[in-house]
Amino acid sequence: MMEAGYLTEGAPIELLDGFLAVKDRSARGEDPSTIGKQHNLVVKLLTELDPELRLLGFHMQVQGPVTLGPRHEPEPDGAILRGAPRDYAERLPRATDVLTLFEAADGSLDQDRKAKMEIYARAGIPRYAIVNLIERRIEVFADALPAEGRYGRIVSLGAEETMVLDLEGKRLEVPVQNLLP
Repeated sequence: MMEAGYLTEGAPIELLDGFLAVKDRSARGEDPSTIGKQHNLVVKLLTELDPELRLLGFHMQVQGPVTLGPRHEPEPDGAILRGAPRDYAERLPRATDVLTLFEAADGSLDQDRKAKMEIYARAGIPRYAIVNLIERRIEVFADALPAEGRYGRIVSLGAEETMVLDLEGKRLEVPVQNLLP
């Protein structure tokens, strides 16, 4: 579609359920084609986890594609992936490479809680975290139930709490306030 001129490089779209979907990174009530200031900040804050992740054998990918089968190639705001970035020089990360996906949500909160949560659960993503900019919380979905398209455990964490990420037997503790604007 880019070669035909229908889409431009870097257009805010992703493949969801076989359709091209507009990525809503706006603040609620603002133009969906814009990137909200708080959303932008959360993406930057996610990158600050990278040095700690690297020490544990993982890394943080921000706003890059993850292939979840032929019908889904979302671009989550953050993805904790096994290995180093160069491990993905010849291919995109797949569901089996992902430990946690992050979405910063304001204008997209409903879509992230429903459609994206179901897509991620069906793909078997072990953990999905929504940085809820409206309520200033992180919603953590864990224990994927792929056949049901949902997660078995949901925890909502406030700014004063700590999110504990289990990374294949290694732990990373992240104060929620470190990911909130």
